[in-house]
Amino acid sequence: MKSATSILHTWSAIGGVAALAIAGEVLIASAMRDLGDLDNYRTGPGLKGFLGPIRAVLASPKFLIGAACMALNFFAMLWALSIVDLSLAAPAIASLTYIGNAICAKLVLGENVDRRRWLAVLFVCIGVILISH
Repeated sequence: MKSATSILHTWSAIGGVAALAIAGEVLIASAMRDLGDLDNYRTGPGLKGFLGPIRAVLASPKFLIGAACMALNFFAMLWALSIVDLSLAAPAIASLTYIGNAICAKLVLGENVDRRRWLAVLFVCIGVILISH
């Protein structure tokens, strides 16, 4: 049987990875919505036309912070996999990220998350509970 400290360590690692993924995805989604249609930033025809949208995206603080969160998420995932079994870490992180994204989509981004999606979130929660025991 695992000690309380070991369980706390495991779920802190999983929660931290999921939190970084959620923050990164929400910030990037918000930044892209703020920018709108990237075709509006095109500077001309052909390949040179892509420089405007790239500049616009890279000038967005929300995008840059979101990208940094995603980069930190990658390294946090490596650390989590060094202390947690893959068979628990991967589904738990993916599930918690899915749950967090649905909640943040509703609360932060103002998206319409319908009953079907909330039901799916409930089933994901049940799955995380089942896989963790």
